[in-house]
Amino acid sequence: MKTFTLGELATYLDAEVHGDPEHKITEMASLEKATSSQVSFLSNPKYLPFLKDCQAGAVLLKPNQANEYVGNSLLVANPYLGFAKLSHLFDDEKPAAGFIHPTASISEDAEVHPSAHIGPFVVIESGCKIAAGVILGAHTILSEGSSLGENTLLHPRVTLYRRVEIGKNCIIHSGAVLGCDGYGFAPTNAGWEKIAQLGRLIIGDQVEIGANTAIDRGALGDTLIRQDVKIDNLVHIAHNVQVGEHTAITAQVGIAGSTSIGANCMFGGNSGIAGHIKICDGVQVTGMGMITGSVNTPGVYSSGTGLLPSANWRKSAVRFRQLEDLNQKVKSLENQLRQLAESE
Repeated sequence: MKTFTLGELATYLDAEVHGDPEHKITEMASLEKATSSQVSFLSNPKYLPFLKDCQAGAVLLKPNQANEYVGNSLLVANPYLGFAKLSHLFDDEKPAAGFIHPTASISEDAEVHPSAHIGPFVVIESGCKIAAGVILGAHTILSEGSSLGENTLLHPRVTLYRRVEIGKNCIIHSGAVLGCDGYGFAPTNAGWEKIAQLGRLIIGDQVEIGANTAIDRGALGDTLIRQDVKIDNLVHIAHNVQVGEHTAITAQVGIAGSTSIGANCMFGGNSGIAGHIKICDGVQVTGMGMITGSVNTPGVYSSGTGLLPSANWRKSAVRFRQLEDLNQKVKSLENQLRQLAESE
């Protein structure tokens, strides 16, 4: 069990100690469950009432909240960010560097840095390049010509198809399939003719990809996931999609082929995005949103509606259409009035 004094944690966070700097902390916990050997945090004001009965050994608070808690506290500008940073101190140790399990199958011409960790039954095919500090979990497969940047972690059972490029400091969770074929078929009288997917999948630095997510390779050009994109579990990204820096995509989102998504976007769970459209920077789509056309203005967008009895939902759907028709008529009248005013 790891143990830190509050003084050591304060130094790590550049925080101010309010209380006993020698108090020992061994774990992290929520405000409701924390004990005297655990540190917690308060970032959402709605949880402020929990501080009264909190038994934590210390709580991360903003400086203006110092008097809200009678126990020890660490004062930081952003308690949630402080919690994120502290979590790494209490995380499990990484596997040993410079280890290759005897069951791993590594092509003779693959380049594997001496500091990499290669787990049981890993397969590394011809032409692969593994940089310093890479960790490959058990049963992971790197197909021909794939490459991994420094300190990238692939959890067990990740599959990379041919020529997938992944940058530095990425995390890929179990069951992810990267660089698989996109959905491409030409109709014939006898059925479907498969279209070979000839492009690549390129993933930038500091990208995290959740469990059982699938990202297709490009059909001709490349599928591109740029730096610091965060992708949740059970997401599908189709061929030739481009995703901009710092965009976050949550569970069960589907993005159809050849769509371009800007930087700093956020997509709520179960969102669906049509193919061959463009979404500009700074777009946020709430859960179950359906995007069928390009979005050119930053902002928050919604299309899914809350659960209602079916009869009531049908009435509401009719009213939505009527309201949209009315809005279009109002805009048309405004344009006519504007043109009339300009002609006088």
